[in-house]
Amino acid sequence: MSLLAARRPEVDLDRVRSALSAVHDPEIGKPLPELGMLGELTARAGRVRVEVRLTTESCPLAADIRQAVTTVVSGEAGVRDVEVAFTTMPPRDRAELADRLRHTAPPLTGGLGRPGPRIYAIASGKGGVGKSTVTANLAAALAAGGHRVGVLDADVWGYSMPQLFGVRRSPVVLGEMMMPVPAHGVGLMSMGFFVDEEQPVVWRGPMLHKALQQFITDTYWGDLDALLVDLPPGTGDATLSLFEFLPDATLLAVTTPQTTARIVATRVARMAAEVGVPLAGVIENMSAAVCGSCGDHTSVFGTGGGAHLSEQTGAPLLGQVPLDIELRQAGDNGIPVVIAAPESASARELTRIAATLPAPRRSLAGRALPLSVLGSAKP
Repeated sequence: MSLLAARRPEVDLDRVRSALSAVHDPEIGKPLPELGMLGELTARAGRVRVEVRLTTESCPLAADIRQAVTTVVSGEAGVRDVEVAFTTMPPRDRAELADRLRHTAPPLTGGLGRPGPRIYAIASGKGGVGKSTVTANLAAALAAGGHRVGVLDADVWGYSMPQLFGVRRSPVVLGEMMMPVPAHGVGLMSMGFFVDEEQPVVWRGPMLHKALQQFITDTYWGDLDALLVDLPPGTGDATLSLFEFLPDATLLAVTTPQTTARIVATRVARMAAEVGVPLAGVIENMSAAVCGSCGDHTSVFGTGGGAHLSEQTGAPLLGQVPLDIELRQAGDNGIPVVIAAPESASARELTRIAATLPAPRRSLAGRALPLSVLGSAKP
């Protein structure tokens, strides 16, 4: 045995296995050992072989798992080389994992003593005001700040999250549970993952209602800090269904400075008030066009729409997002501008808004109160 080999410390496989608890499955968001995805570990002469049992044979994020495992194991004493070997979970183990996830999934709707995630429903009243772009960037900014974030693309007919996040593939399905598609730190669920990019969705109300219900109840969202829901324009079935499924939601109204956009957004705010959904705030998008050469601001769509809507509804004006070339390029390239160009004027404002979003006001109206609470009420 060479002196170099004699001096090399033995690899402690128990420490390696413990260290691998820091590696999470990108879609489920839990540690590999906890999910039963960590198989046999072996070590010989500083070479460590790690067996990872994927939940599906064609796992789209196997390369990410390989890199994360390699990075963690390489940091352990005595390790000079890492081999990651992929296998696939047996059907029985896969079914058991699916059942466990279904029964342990944190509810999106909280209750007394059991708060759920902050849920923001982003609405615009009319199309073309950049509601989806605002949603995507608020989510990406929250995720970049260390929050666990999901985005539900409820605009079934005009879905755009796959394009805005630059990802298009079918979600992984375990049993009857769909896994959100991860992108830029955000878990996504969208009709765009189930149809071809140019295929129209021609559905009537009942089918739409069922699809939205499945996106909420049959998706393993995990332990979220915030869920952002990109509503379709207007006050139709989809919006009403979402408020029914997510009673803890609070509304964010997006408008442009233009009078027409503001008037239509007012209708959405009034509809939300009628069904008991609080309005957390107003975001004015496209407040001014920023010249890419000189930096001058031009009020293409006028001024005051956001402030007027805020005054009408009594909700705070959370911010005014300018329109710049970086925002447009980011949408076309499938990378939120808060990530692609964080120093741009639009990204700075969107990041600021995300950091100052007001906490939803949860109403007890229509909720069943625990007997312990009712019994402790004073006459």
